Amino acid sequence: ATVRARPSLVSRRQVYREVTMCRPVVGLLVVLCLTNSARPDAVRTTEKDDVEVFQKIVLPPLLTAPDSFRSPKKDDVDILKNPEGSKLGKYAWSWTPPRNSGPAFSNLATGWFDRGNPGNEVPTWGLASYRIGPPARLGPNIPIPQDLQAAPYPYILRPERLAAIRANTFYPFYDQGGDSGIGDYQRDIHASSPQLHKNLNFQLPFFGFRYNYTRISMHGDVEFSDPPEHFTYPLNFPVADWPNKNDPAFIGIFYSKCRIGSIRPTDEDQRIPGVYFRMERDLQARQDWYGIEMRERVKWDIRLGVVGAQDFSPKHMAIITWKNVSFAGGIDNSLYRTNTFQMVLVTDEVFGYVMFNYRDIQWTTHTEAGGDTTGGEGGTPAFVGFNAGNGTRSYEYKPFSQTTAVRDLVSRGWGNNMTGRHIFRIDENILPGSCNRDIAGANLNLVFAPESANMLGGTAVNITGPCFLPGMKIKCRFDTEGVDGYVDATLYPNRAVCVMPFVMAEGYILLDIAIDGGAYNWKGKFFVETPATATQYVFFDTEAIHQPNPASISMRWDNRNLTLNTNSYVNISLWGYRETTIRPELVMIDTLEGNVANTGQYNIIPSNYRNRNNYLTSDMRFGFIKIQLITDSSSSTTNGIPVLTPVLWSRPIPLGWYFAPQWSSQYGSNWPSAMCDKWLMDDRYLKNFASEISQCPCTLDQALVDKGRFMPDFDCDIDRNPRCFYNKGAVHCVKTGSPSLEGSEQQCCYDKNHYLMLSYDQQ
Repeated sequence: ATVRARPSLVSRRQVYREVTMCRPVVGLLVVLCLTNSARPDAVRTTEKDDVEVFQKIVLPPLLTAPDSFRSPKKDDVDILKNPEGSKLGKYAWSWTPPRNSGPAFSNLATGWFDRGNPGNEVPTWGLASYRIGPPARLGPNIPIPQDLQAAPYPYILRPERLAAIRANTFYPFYDQGGDSGIGDYQRDIHASSPQLHKNLNFQLPFFGFRYNYTRISMHGDVEFSDPPEHFTYPLNFPVADWPNKNDPAFIGIFYSKCRIGSIRPTDEDQRIPGVYFRMERDLQARQDWYGIEMRERVKWDIRLGVVGAQDFSPKHMAIITWKNVSFAGGIDNSLYRTNTFQMVLVTDEVFGYVMFNYRDIQWTTHTEAGGDTTGGEGGTPAFVGFNAGNGTRSYEYKPFSQTTAVRDLVSRGWGNNMTGRHIFRIDENILPGSCNRDIAGANLNLVFAPESANMLGGTAVNITGPCFLPGMKIKCRFDTEGVDGYVDATLYPNRAVCVMPFVMAEGYILLDIAIDGGAYNWKGKFFVETPATATQYVFFDTEAIHQPNPASISMRWDNRNLTLNTNSYVNISLWGYRETTIRPELVMIDTLEGNVANTGQYNIIPSNYRNRNNYLTSDMRFGFIKIQLITDSSSSTTNGIPVLTPVLWSRPIPLGWYFAPQWSSQYGSNWPSAMCDKWLMDDRYLKNFASEISQCPCTLDQALVDKGRFMPDFDCDIDRNPRCFYNKGAVHCVKTGSPSLEGSEQQCCYDKNHYLMLSYDQQ
């Protein structure tokens, strides 16, 4: 790259002789060139300007936009003089990224101006040469992104670039740049002032509370309330003496008394030891390259690292790094025995997650907790975990916290398949996303998502707890129903998948797993919902499903609830339900369509089934649409054992649209009335359950305040679903909150005058 003056100052016929030598500079990942330009009409005024160092890349439009740069700084030193006597001066552009989203560079672009004609700077960027001034130290694992060359605006993140930045365990932090020139380094945190208040200006959900501030502590934690004046070791949370003694709300990545350590000249990372804090807000709206890279990186780290986070989209994040911190109370030489770890907080203001990244742990205990003064060993090691504060609840990360196994944090975790990374969901409860192979027992906690499902089965349940390996034999047990699971080959060792079978139970059941034929040691509580109350996944666009002879029935579903593979196929079938014996039956009636593309929509043509003769199932009155994913043989087996595939079920639907021709042949053209009469006759032989159910409140006002015994009926809800398709004339219905011992429940509906509707009112 050669500096060229404007044509008005230098003749186009002048010849330049250039000798250029290029060499790579280790650590910057850019090519720097040494250029010696000799011109017959130019007079050198300073020897230092014989050599200029330029960066051989063209800055992307994002960086060269005028509003991204500060005003040019003009150099007072004459550099070149042309024959006419006009002097050429040099100016330099400095760049501070928008929203302080990246490291700042000085002297990033250089150009020339005519001293004899002030204000007449080089008018086009093409006549300027770009160079790096004093480069910000980005760290050994954060290279300057070369693929920003000719990047469009808004910035487009390529898959290979995303994979490259996600390969680093640590998120970036800087000790240069910014308004103060020290980047993210917090120089106000030191021995005499170990805490620093930070306003987040967004809502961070944590352990059932919400905070818009935090305090960064030198002692390996972020706090939301004051700690007690003195601690007794080992630490126990929540503090038993609260409120007489402070019970702090905090997130402890390595909660121990620390001091800022020292580094040696031979250390690879020469950034300043201490505490770093970086906050990135409004990620969903960011268009700059740094904001886009941070958003996509943390989004996929969370989605692939924690079960149940597959739709998470981050809005705000904070990166807190403790670099080369030593233990309090040690001798001077112990300053070189340091730990380095990092906390990444991320939220969409509804869900909250935290990543603990550990790079190096050389000490475990400070002297007040019984550690020695030389190596920081012995005594009670650091606390790792969470405390909600105010005497409520806590979560201690076992087996690492306050044990010698705390050293293993660097080599365990396997979050995103990385050693040293441990991920947690923290908004309501603390749910770890990392597997654990160092703990044994008979009642170990499972983490799974979703936490509830339809009793009909078919829901893929992602499980985290023990560490899984490909080829392991996984057995899941939902209450008394066992099913084979499999290890997710793309996310092991943190995740296994079991598809829930048909479970004839309601409410909380026990979900436990066994590995390779072992005992069912890992357990959790799983909630089973009835088909009428479970989350709705299949939707009907019109009321055609309730008609006896519709031309077509349009239905849709979210195809991502089955798989993210856009080239997948499904089978669509019709199932019926009946209770003719003590054991309920869920029976397949017919296959509506096989091998259908999983596009998320399908039209049922009832006329295609008019000639069916389902004499074994024609007594069924209601049923369900079942949409089942089709998988190949390799993905539907584990160790040669077939496993269930994901399924979506509709809400209970009537079957007249399918059975109308058969019922007409059986009961005559007036089959609806005939079937109602038959139902009344059959009902006389059933047990009289009316005495076992709760009596209906007489008015709507009474029903609304009788919470607990009664709950809204989702099919006729004055607030959410006032259509009341099944209850003509009603404005609101309630039903009993829990069934009777025999399984029956009460339904109460109220008219426009808010009075109870009775059966004889319809006659």
